[in-house]
Formats: sequence, structure tokens, C-alpha cells
Amino acid sequence: MDHHIRVDTPIGELLLIANEEGLSYVAFADENHAAHTAESTPGETPILIQARTQLDEYFTGQRREFSVPLSLRSGEDLGFRERAQRLLQTIPYGEIRTYGQLATELGSSGAVRAVGSACATNPLPLFVPCHRITRSDGSLGGYRGGLEAKQWLLNLEA
Repeated sequence: MDHHIRVDTPIGELLLIANEEGLSYVAFADENHAAHTAESTPGETPILIQARTQLDEYFTGQRREFSVPLSLRSGEDLGFRERAQRLLQTIPYGEIRTYGQLATELGSSGAVRAVGSACATNPLPLFVPCHRITRSDGSLGGYRGGLEAKQWLLNLEA
């Protein structure tokens, strides 16, 4: 059974959802939570407590990598989106890549928009750091949590 908690952060309230495998979804305050909260029970679990603690440490500059278990699709039949989201996890704290660089690393240099789509549908922002992806011209691009939050996160990691 999935459980959820709400966490106050410097970039706004986050909804964290976890199943028995790990953290499965992170939503920002301005997103519609109804579908996610209807399928989960309010309440803390060890995974959600760990995620909240690690977020607190991250936002206070005490943590650069998350170690909370994540519930992501795995196996050898991963699609482009899932492979892109896995690759996002390898981008170190404080480093930035472009959508084009990520597409090239995935072996599809022309798939810049597909990388953008993978970032936009990332179920675990912050934990899978799509905020570290920008446009090739240096502009921010998009972010589910809003551009102000993306800039705040990049400044935190600078």
C-alpha cells in the first residue's frame, strides 16, 4: 500500500508518495494531488521519513546525494524516457547538462525534445535531478516545479 506525506521546503510544499519498494512520486504544491492522494494513505513510513530527512539535509547544504530507495521501473526493456531518467541520476550535484548533451549520451543526438519530455514527466524531481538540465543557450528550459524553483535549486548547488 502506498503512503504519502507533505513536506514544507524552501521551494514550496512537496507531496511525497512511497510504496514498499521506495519513494515513488514527488509532486509540487501547484500540481493536482487528488489522483495521487486518492490512491495512497496519509502517514509516515520509514522510507518517507528517510526522504523527508534527506530533503531537509539537502536544503540546508548538508547533503549532496540522496540514498533513499526509489521505486523506478527497471529491467532491460526500458524505454527512452526511463533510460533518460536513469541517466539524470548520474549527474553530480552542482553540475549542469543540456538537453542535447543528455540526448547524445543516450545515443540519440536528435532526441532533444524527447529528453525534455522525460524531464517533464520525471516522477521523482529532486531525487532524480532533472533541474540540472538546461537549454544549450544557457536558459533554464522547463521544470514541473516552476522556473523560480529550478533557479533556486541551481543556485543552492552552485
